[in-house]
Amino acid sequence: MSKIERVEVFVASPGRTFVTLRITTTDGVTGLGDATLNGRELAVASYLRDHVAPLLTGRDPARIEDMWQYLYKGAYWRRGPVTMTAIAAVDTALWDIKGKVASLPVYELLGGRSRDGVLVYSHASGTDVPSLLDDVERYLELGYKAVRAQAAVPDVGGTYGVRKGKVYEPAATELPEEQPWDTEAYLGFAPAYLEAVRERFGFGFHLLHDVHHRLSPIEAARFGKSVEGCRLFWMEDPTPAENQEAFRLIRQHTTTPIAVGEVMNSIWDVQHLITEQLVDYVRTTVVHAGGITHLRRIFDLAALYQVRTGSHGATDLSPVSMAAAVHLDLTVPNFGIQEYMGHPDETAEVFRTGVTFADGMLHPSEEPGLGVEYDEKAAERFPYQRRYLPIARRLDGSVHDW
Repeated sequence: MSKIERVEVFVASPGRTFVTLRITTTDGVTGLGDATLNGRELAVASYLRDHVAPLLTGRDPARIEDMWQYLYKGAYWRRGPVTMTAIAAVDTALWDIKGKVASLPVYELLGGRSRDGVLVYSHASGTDVPSLLDDVERYLELGYKAVRAQAAVPDVGGTYGVRKGKVYEPAATELPEEQPWDTEAYLGFAPAYLEAVRERFGFGFHLLHDVHHRLSPIEAARFGKSVEGCRLFWMEDPTPAENQEAFRLIRQHTTTPIAVGEVMNSIWDVQHLITEQLVDYVRTTVVHAGGITHLRRIFDLAALYQVRTGSHGATDLSPVSMAAAVHLDLTVPNFGIQEYMGHPDETAEVFRTGVTFADGMLHPSEEPGLGVEYDEKAAERFPYQRRYLPIARRLDGSVHDW
């Protein structure tokens, strides 16, 4: 019987920082998992190297559910982003191994296709309304059927959501960049530029917008009400989700769909939001919510309450996570949409992935497993670089929600 023989953790920064787990069995089969936690990467790398890897050697790689329970319950200290990201890396790597042993792509092991492809959206942005409109047009010409729109608020100075290079990546500085934020200015400006997008391009595509937790519940309700004419696919993270009852207030005032969950790590974190139907889309991810095994459990719960999936897919998810997400998205009955931002050219030098984009959708590799390879030698050319997400400050100097 095959056993786990070797567990390796790689940290590299090809365009951005990724933590990658590679598990090798006694039969020579390898599996990859993503263990990236944006801005706290080394904490997960240490968790894997120092605490998890010694537990895996000699264990049966086929017992995926048992391994998940072993790592989750055996640690005593449960949940949290570091623990769940580490478990996710192991879980994803084991699914990759199982697919290779079975000579099947992972989506076949999950029950096969429920759809032909995975609808995705990407990020259009601008420093003002004209540049935003030009960027939306660019994505539509690339074939996207769904676009997220963000523009810098005039005269405030913050650039949240605005791409500075080819790929939007907010974690870009050695120490956290502190950006100003003005809620009233945002509430006056954002509806205007979303209306401008609809006025120029019409309603033949899905339009999304990310609030990024920056409004109080009643402010979020006001925003949602003001953009109902734009028919948003969703407003994302309208208010911090620690107080889940807050979403009930938003629901009372607007029919704009709500998406939440990228910072949540387990089914228990989103249970109330789902079962009370306080959100329309759950945005938990393969990498931060315990891997394929646990994310599928979240999606199954969501399906019972007509909540659809909309997993986070920013550049802090490596091509390993993106491949795993696409395999799962392809199979679940309540799929909604998948965020897809692409990666810098340097990332493609380290990761080879069979995921392809066509006609506004992603398509998984048909290779056994996840269809992703990691080039360890290429990764050595991109040593670790510490990068932090920015911090928002109100005009009075106090720290605001990200």
